[in-house]
Amino acid sequence: MTTKRILIAKTSLDGHWRGVAVVARALRDAGFEVILGGMLRPSEVVSTAESEDVDLIGLHVGGRIEIVERILDELAAAGLSDVPVLAGGTIPPQAVPRLEARGVSVHPPGSSLNDIAAAALRLTKLDERTRSGTG
Repeated sequence: MTTKRILIAKTSLDGHWRGVAVVARALRDAGFEVILGGMLRPSEVVSTAESEDVDLIGLHVGGRIEIVERILDELAAAGLSDVPVLAGGTIPPQAVPRLEARGVSVHPPGSSLNDIAAAALRLTKLDERTRSGTG
């Protein structure tokens, strides 16, 4: 099995980077190769995901759920709807079901790093089965 690659990107211009750094470290410790994308527009998330051939996208959401939905739409338009998405950060509680209905694994503030890493491992194993045609 090859090392899974995850793109971590911020979807807002807030200055909160601590959570991003902590989650990136936890994912590295779980065996992922982490690509830190920084603050990216939806089209940049998609183009980076494609060019880096990532297995998972992790988004730091600054409360703007519509940006996550735009990223999902652009991933589908680019033929990358099979790349799973994990989202954390400030996510209004009423938006969680909306994102989960679109297949996003949601991890609001207070989520444990073990749970986030476990979700990333589960999502990339699911991704592996889907891409190989065995899932």
